[in-house]
Order: sequence, then C-alpha cells, then structure tokens
Amino acid sequence: MSVTAPAPQARPRLRSRGGDRAGSLWVRAVLVLGVVVVLGMWWFAVPAGFAATPAHALTSLGELSGMVGGFLVCAQVLLIARVPWFENAVGLDKLVSWHRSLGASVLFLIVAHVLLLVFGGQLADKNPPWTEFLSILQSYPDMTSALVGTIAFLVVGLSSARLIRTKLSYEVWYWLHVTTYVSIFLTFSHQLSGGAHFVAAPVNRILWLALYLGTAAAVLTWRVILPGLDAWRGRLRVVAVVPESEGVNSVWLTGPRVQQLGVQAGNFMLFRFLSRGHLLTAHPYFVSAVPANGHLRITVGALGDHSSRLPALRPGSLVFTEGPFGRFTADRASRPRILLVAGGAGIGPIRALAEELVRRGAQPVVLYRARSDRHLALLGELQAMPGVTVVPLVGRRSELGYDPLDAVPLRRLIPDLHTWEAFICGPEGMADRVETSLRALRMPKRFIHREELSMS
Repeated sequence: MSVTAPAPQARPRLRSRGGDRAGSLWVRAVLVLGVVVVLGMWWFAVPAGFAATPAHALTSLGELSGMVGGFLVCAQVLLIARVPWFENAVGLDKLVSWHRSLGASVLFLIVAHVLLLVFGGQLADKNPPWTEFLSILQSYPDMTSALVGTIAFLVVGLSSARLIRTKLSYEVWYWLHVTTYVSIFLTFSHQLSGGAHFVAAPVNRILWLALYLGTAAAVLTWRVILPGLDAWRGRLRVVAVVPESEGVNSVWLTGPRVQQLGVQAGNFMLFRFLSRGHLLTAHPYFVSAVPANGHLRITVGALGDHSSRLPALRPGSLVFTEGPFGRFTADRASRPRILLVAGGAGIGPIRALAEELVRRGAQPVVLYRARSDRHLALLGELQAMPGVTVVPLVGRRSELGYDPLDAVPLRRLIPDLHTWEAFICGPEGMADRVETSLRALRMPKRFIHREELSMS
C-alpha cells in the first residue's frame, strides 16, 4: 500500500522558526546569567582563606551548592509560573521539560549542600558525621524548618522519578508538588538568617529577597490571580458527554465567552470540572474541535482516575478553564506536504489540526495507529473532511509481526517522507518510535513537531 502525495494547492500560511530558536536562547541566557550572578555573590562574600584547609574548602563549597540550589528552585518555579514572556518565547511543553530537567540538579545540590557542610564540620571539629549533623541543627538558626523543607523537597523530587511516578495517581503527584511552595518558604528563612553569604552581606540579602519575592509575585499573578479571574469570566458548562470509541469520550462545552478563549487547533487547556471527583485538580486536555457556534470539544482517553470519571459528568456542570497553551499548531507548518500521526486520544488534536490545515489550503495525510477497529475514535469525521487522506494502521505489533510506524513500513506508505513535515500526538512510546523512524528516513528534526501534555 502506498499513499499518493497530494499536490499542494494553496501553500499554508507560514511562520518563521527563527523566533522559536531565539526564544530558547534568550531563556537559557537568562538562566545562565542568574547562575553567574549567584557565583558572583558567593565569590565576593567568601572569606579570603575559604580554601586554606580541606574543612574550609568543603564548607565553602557546601555554601555555594546551597546558593545555586536556592536559585535553581526559583528558576524551576518561574519556568512553570505561566510567565507570558517565557511561554511565548519557548512554549509551555519545553518549559515543563526544562523544569523537570532542573529537578535532578536541584536535588543533587541540596544533598551536596548538606553533606559538604557535615563533612567540612566533621574535619574541623573531629566529630563523627552524625554528631556533626546534630551540632549543625543546634548551631544554625531556623534549622528545624529548613530540615523539614529539605525532606519535603527530596520527597517531591523522588515522586517525579519515572519508576515512582508511574505508581502514583495524578492527584497524589499533583498535591505532593503543591507542597514545594511550603518547602521553599520553610528553607527561605534559614537562608537569610543562617547563610554566611547573606548575614554579613546586605547587597546579597537584598538581591536574594528580590529573587524570592519576585518569584512569589509571578506565581500569585500568573498562576492564581489572573487565571482565577479569567476562569470565572470564561466559565463553561458541560453540554454532553459522547462516547467516541472504546475508552475514548468527547465532552462538549459551551459558555458565553467560548469564542473569546483564543483557542487554536492543537492547543490544550487546563479543565477543572466542578463536580464530584474532579474539583480538587485541574487536568490538561487537548481540544479536538475549536470553538464554533458557541461550543468547544475535548476528546479524552480513559487513562486515569480523572479521565475515567468524565463519562459521569452531568450536563450543566460548571467548568473552569485555564489557557490555551501549547505551540502544536498549524502556524508551525512550513512545508506544503504535511503528515499527521495520531495514536490513542492523540486523535483529538490531530483531528483539529487536519481541519485547520485544510482551511489553510493544505491536504494532510493522517496515519491513525490503533489496537483495533474499536479504538478508532473520530475516524468518520476525518474521512469526511475534503482533502484529508486517512490511513488507519490497526492491529497490535504481536499480531501484525511488525510495527507499522517503523521506518520501512513508513517508506512504503510515503516514499519521499524526507520532503514532508510531521505532527505527532499520542502515547510517548509511539511518538518516540515515529520520530526515530522519520529521522532514519532523513526528515530534519526541525520539521518534526510533538507536544507533551504533562503539566506541573
């Protein structure tokens, strides 16, 4: 079987990619500059003989690791504080990825801070490590609260490890992460009252206060106050819940301001349903039909407790939203031939993208991966779109004897894929496999678009 590449009619409206790369560079530059400033704060306040003995050297490095760790905690929070400049420059999916990556560094620096101070004190005082640890607890101000905050940081960090994360429900993971704000508060007082580089350095103290107060202001502004006002003004209500296939349901929503939400095909939003089992957490879902005639639709796979309870929603239930988010949109298309690859509930944004691309004059090809015919949600809608070619790839790998998304089968379907552009949405394993196959078929990475729904 081979897909005949459609001849492009009107070229889709394009957007320069230079802004994406420039935005990433600017955000990275800001983070690096912050680390450099922290190093300067440490260097100008460190005693002249900070490395005169191994004990002094270890203690000074412990203080430095604590300062850099404290800065990176604020950086982590700012990356997911919905600060418009960061999000517009990079995109929320990449910010969340960077937030996760910084987590390992923060944990390492926190542990290094504690161990280096203990070992440095042990060498200076000739005490056993445990005795020195107790001595530090008793000698430095606000150490009890700092210890509680540090333990909480470690628990949150470990909960994000892949092996542990898969064992936790989203709700448990979410509320564990909320305690990060409490942890920051508990450790902050110790930093100012006990940090050697702040007690006797008023400039450092002012800069550190500005960093933490600025971070708190950003969180309150863009994660609490403004989203809360927007959610109330743009509140939606459930119209209906429609089964689409086995394990996949669509939720239709309406509201007086639904047309003003600014949702594009490929965007996702945070939805908080004011209904039993949904109230305590807001979950990210892709939009499968952009606002039209006063209605909006999301299409969701039953993958967890929250999404599995969506069919029980009653018409009229109130919904608060935040967003839209994401850069998985038709604006990023810059080639005339476009491949859309969907798996599972990823068919929702792919369906919306296909409709938008057709409106812009493209003729996309949709590869729809599913375990069986019973799992082909929204297939009829896609097949009814003029200009869209839909290729269902049905069957388990164990039954087929191969993976339809490997490089060789894809080349049989579309021989000249290296000249195409791809948008991929589905389970992470599937998306990784498709990207690997496309790269093997010489499609440049800059023409392969993905977006993860994980939010922090």
